[in-house]
Amino acid sequence: MAKEVGKVFAYYSKIEVAAIKLTGELRVGDKITVKGATTDFEQVVSSMQSEHKKVEKAKKGDSIGIKVKDKVRPNDIVYKE
Repeated sequence: MAKEVGKVFAYYSKIEVAAIKLTGELRVGDKITVKGATTDFEQVVSSMQSEHKKVEKAKKGDSIGIKVKDKVRPNDIVYKE
């Protein structure tokens, strides 16, 4: 069962990075699904940054950046399997 773990608040198309405010814990290696009005894809978190530093995990309340394989939009929801 997928659980909501965050919401996209920005997307940087040149570097294909989604900025996400977490509502749950997320780790490198987790399988996520991003869903929105026109967004719907799955991927594995291959790397994550917080405060411009690479991190292996992040917790509720953190703002993180992750590389995404497709375009995302503000308010898209991030789910973890």
